[in-house]
Amino acid sequence: MDMIELLDLGAVMPSLKASSKKQLLQEMSSRAEAVTGIPARRILDVILDRERLGTTGVGRGVAIPHGKLPELDRLYGVFARLEAAVDFEAIDDQPVDLVFMLLAPEEAGADHLKALARISRLLRDHGNCEKLRGSDSADALYTLLTDKTTSSNAA
Repeated sequence: MDMIELLDLGAVMPSLKASSKKQLLQEMSSRAEAVTGIPARRILDVILDRERLGTTGVGRGVAIPHGKLPELDRLYGVFARLEAAVDFEAIDDQPVDLVFMLLAPEEAGADHLKALARISRLLRDHGNCEKLRGSDSADALYTLLTDKTTSSNAA
C-alpha cells in the first residue's frame, strides 16, 4: 500500500497548535471528519478507546493513533506536525511532535496492519523525521510523506 492511497493533501496539518494529547486528538479528529465525512466526536471516541488499551506514542517524538470505524469504505490518514511537542504518554516518555492518525474500515484486517507497518517504517527513519520537522508547509510535508523514494527507503 502506497502512502498516496492513505493521505490527501487536505489531511496534512503543517503547524498544529495543541497543549495536550486530548486537544491534539480532537483537532486531528476534526480534520478527519472533513476528509471522511464521519463526525469528529465518533472518530475521537474510537481513537481514545484505542489509547486506553495502550499508548500509540511509539517513541522519538512520533505517535500513530489509529482505530477502526465500520462506516469507512477505505483507509484514511491524517498527519500533523506540531508547533510544540506535547506529552503523549509515549513508550520512551518523550513528548510527541509528529503524529500520523490512521482510520480503517472494520473489516480492513491485513490492510490496516500493512498500513500501520508502512507508517511505522517511514516515521522510524531518523532522516525522514528530521525532514518532516524541518518542513512547515502542507505541500512540503505531503510530498515527503507520499514520495516513493522516501517511503520505499522505509519499506
